[in-house]
Amino acid sequence: MKELLSIANDGRGLFMDAVEAANSGHLGMPMGCAEIGAALFGKLLRFDPDNPTWVNRDRFILSAGHGSIFLYVWLHLAGYNISLEDIKNFRKSGSITHGHPEFNKNLGIECTTGPLGQGVANAVGMALSCKKQAEKFNTIKHKIFNNFVVCLCGDGCLQEGISAEACSLAGHWKLDNLILIFDSNDVTLDAKLAKSQSENIIQRFEAYGFETVETNGNDLNDFIKTFDGVRFSQLQCPKIIIAKTTIGLGIDEIAGTSQAHGTAGVKFIDTARRKIGLPSAKFCISEATKKFFANRKLECKKEYAAWLGIFKAWQKENPGLAQVLLGDDPVAMAHVLDALEPSNRDRVSTRVAAGEILQTIAKHDESVITGSADLFASAGNYIKGGGDFSSENVQGRNIYFGVREHAMAAIMNGVAYDGIFRPSCSTFLVFSDYMRAAIRMAALAKLGQIFIFTHDSIAVGEDGPTHQPVETLTALRCIPNLDVIRPADYEETVGAWQLAMANVNRPTALILSRQELPNPRQANIAQRRSGVQKGAYIAYAEVGKLERIILASGSELCLAMQVAPLFDGTRVVSVPCMEAFERQSKEYESTVLPQSCPKRIAMEAGISMPWHKYVGASGIVLGVDSFGYSGQPVDLMGSFGITLENLKNVIHSLS
Repeated sequence: MKELLSIANDGRGLFMDAVEAANSGHLGMPMGCAEIGAALFGKLLRFDPDNPTWVNRDRFILSAGHGSIFLYVWLHLAGYNISLEDIKNFRKSGSITHGHPEFNKNLGIECTTGPLGQGVANAVGMALSCKKQAEKFNTIKHKIFNNFVVCLCGDGCLQEGISAEACSLAGHWKLDNLILIFDSNDVTLDAKLAKSQSENIIQRFEAYGFETVETNGNDLNDFIKTFDGVRFSQLQCPKIIIAKTTIGLGIDEIAGTSQAHGTAGVKFIDTARRKIGLPSAKFCISEATKKFFANRKLECKKEYAAWLGIFKAWQKENPGLAQVLLGDDPVAMAHVLDALEPSNRDRVSTRVAAGEILQTIAKHDESVITGSADLFASAGNYIKGGGDFSSENVQGRNIYFGVREHAMAAIMNGVAYDGIFRPSCSTFLVFSDYMRAAIRMAALAKLGQIFIFTHDSIAVGEDGPTHQPVETLTALRCIPNLDVIRPADYEETVGAWQLAMANVNRPTALILSRQELPNPRQANIAQRRSGVQKGAYIAYAEVGKLERIILASGSELCLAMQVAPLFDGTRVVSVPCMEAFERQSKEYESTVLPQSCPKRIAMEAGISMPWHKYVGASGIVLGVDSFGYSGQPVDLMGSFGITLENLKNVIHSLS
């Protein structure tokens, strides 16, 4: 243990030097948790830095992402591809050692964290994914999955409401492969914790169904003994270790105070180095620490090699399972959906269409799982025959989240980070605001997560303005790297799913109608499906010389399609996905929206703002720029001018 204590202090030296060099960062948590880091990376976690994506590695998540230097230093010392130069460049432009951890499995960074509590929910999702992996792929003869998900969190993480949602589910699901380490230092950024909190954390987590234990996080012997105790516990439930620590430990002038959180301790680090017993030279790592981690790396490689032998034997005896585990071909799924027959119904809501298409996807791709925030019946994304996920049925493909939208999104992000299963989840569009932080994180981390949002406009009607999304669609479109797709009918919904399944490096939001929409039954089905994947396409070609263009999405496309034949020279452009359209070439864009035609009208039952870039200064947007009211859908649409007659009048005004 003396060796690990020396390593913990070497870590403290690097924490201080990096924050000082950056003149930015957070010293408190890394300094206070140095012994925890030394124990985890020096002894307790199972990983191989030379094979960072090893599927059976233990996952370590730093939910308290402001303490990112903690993670970078331990990954560097453990032998991951983070160099000492990277540590020196902490928080600098172009560096891989960002101010908060950003997802990069090859560096050992399991997820993007920073907004407090997200990492806790991500850890729950990873633990869920790992449990499903073990249940699906392990055999009696070969157990290729038996890993743990370890998450280090702080008071801020547990104060955010998302942690309550996620931990309630973790306990309900009995995720015994999840270990939370709570850095309990009784301090927040502003003040002592007592200023804002008096709850009993132990009782709280016991109520969730966790095994709860306390330890001295600054005592290596006590922490290691406690960690081993929960890791080998026979209780079928998640675990939380309440690790009492001193924030900023090692810098006496600010230790144990809220000042320790940020950079206030930097001016005292030379004195701190002397007291700790570190050399005066900056960014110095002792030879003993280097030797320790060199030996540790060899041990990790041996453990990986032993597992690899088991995996190869499993792969040989279970080729079908191996294909499921290793296979991922979004192009093949596109072909599967291409083979779907066109709908023969006169009218169908896009939520119903999307649910039917999901059944085909799930049948051909065993990795697809789905969930809902208590709205399976309304959203229609339940996988028939897939079973319900629970502690008794881990292989279930349908996950009931209850009314927990925020945790649902972040937990499914955790599944997506893990990379074995393809997650989707659903609720009403208006409730996407509860999920926004997690949706943003999915976009930032380039996750192939699929968000299914139904009840897409004021056509919700009698539920009133609280349930009528107006600005919500545009708000989602503001998130970079998120494809927001609002299909108009069955065929466009097929194209929407094709794009969503192909989006392995960006999340997708499917925006679906509750009300039934007309089915145009156009002959060129392939063109309509592929048109969605281009984001916009000519849905109705003008008769004669092009005089005007009507742009629309979703339910409003049918109005444009009805009116266009009444006016020669009218083109209808369907715009189900603005983001995909803007990725197309300038040549394609000019083919669909030629500059020679400035007379343009856009129609969508939502905020008009995003459409002005398409219609230009002389164009007109028919939208909804205020909240709705409780009433019949037809009355609402009429009040805001989303009608066939109003569209005709606007066309006349442009003539």
